[in-house]
Amino acid sequence: MSETSETQTVNESETVQPDIVSFFADILKPGSSLHPTFLLALDAVLGLLFCVFLSLFFLTKSPHMIALMVIELGLWASVKWFVAELRRSPPVSDDSTSPSAETEEKKDR
Repeated sequence: MSETSETQTVNESETVQPDIVSFFADILKPGSSLHPTFLLALDAVLGLLFCVFLSLFFLTKSPHMIALMVIELGLWASVKWFVAELRRSPPVSDDSTSPSAETEEKKDR
């Protein structure tokens, strides 16, 4: 029985590992800020951070925690706004008519 449980543990860790690797690989790709998994993870992290600040406020009654909560909510709102603006903007194409390509052509002359 111990051999099968060890085999199951190894197989489970092998399936979890590629999921974690693929998640981080997706985050590092250009345009990943619109990926739904990334946005869900970002919301979860910012929500947990707010809960930590809220619990610390109730424990310490410090006005600093209120300031940190306001800053964190402002960050969260600005990220949401930025993602909404990214979704509204047209996709960028890799044409040779981009401004950086034109300046490089002028430098070559």
